[in-house]
Amino acid sequence: MPFTQPIRFIPIHQSRVWGGRRMETLLGHTLPDQTTPFGEAWAVSDRPEAQSVTEDGLSLHDLWSKHHDEVFGSSAPSCERFPLLMKILDACDDLSIQVHPPASMAAALNGEPKTEMWFIAHADPGAKIYAGLKPGVTRADFEEALDNGTVAEVVHVIEPRTGDCLFIPSGRVHAIGAGLLIYEIQQNSDTTYRVFDWNRVGLDGKPRALHVEESLQSIDFDDFEPQVQQIEADGTLVSCEYFDVKLCDKLGAAGNAGEGVTLAVVSGEISVGGMTLKAGDFALVPACLDSKTREVKPLVKDSQWLRIRIPA
Repeated sequence: MPFTQPIRFIPIHQSRVWGGRRMETLLGHTLPDQTTPFGEAWAVSDRPEAQSVTEDGLSLHDLWSKHHDEVFGSSAPSCERFPLLMKILDACDDLSIQVHPPASMAAALNGEPKTEMWFIAHADPGAKIYAGLKPGVTRADFEEALDNGTVAEVVHVIEPRTGDCLFIPSGRVHAIGAGLLIYEIQQNSDTTYRVFDWNRVGLDGKPRALHVEESLQSIDFDDFEPQVQQIEADGTLVSCEYFDVKLCDKLGAAGNAGEGVTLAVVSGEISVGGMTLKAGDFALVPACLDSKTREVKPLVKDSQWLRIRIPA
């Protein structure tokens, strides 16, 4: 089938005890009901339990398995599933303090490794991110804090601003605090080990499961005081073996002809390939589009978007 413009998927909204309604109020999303707190919108997902689908019923997995070179490019990896998962997170309460298993431990723990990055699309004054450990905190100190219910006191705290970016490699203990709207780009994994959940109950009224032993085996106890990413001159936020993410705000091509890239609009409005995208929209730009068709044009002042690509 011919692909002549960017491909958009229907967001998959997920209810969370810590979620809210800002994807509706700030981004104009149509949420599934009028009252439930929605904490995540899975925008680009090739997960068996949550599969991204276009309005025409074409799934991301079908694109990956049946139209690989045309949509993603011949240099894209040939793994079974699209290797990234892209989300918007609305944190109206603190998330659990958690960790994702590193590749060296994931299989033994029956999980999947997950390295991710966060772009802060909105930050309330005083909002916090917990990431890494305070200087000198040892595993013994951390275990004592677990026993005392004082884990938050040994984890490093960052007060992010709108437009900041934080890299979260597997093994980094972390939590998103209340008051943040975040674009998350990650490996295609849904393994999270909660080590502390503020003694809170879930939407069903029961305490949420913790994974203390798995967490202790996964945490990097040499990871102290990580900082927000410094934006490079070309707009690069994060470049690692799993994803390359750049913040863009000027007229230019969405990647090179022959490669598939994803655009995520974080503010304003843009035009690409005859399609208008606004804040909160994601679109996959197929590899087969030529340079002219993949040109991105900001339509209003202060428009910004993320260009997300899979390294060759």
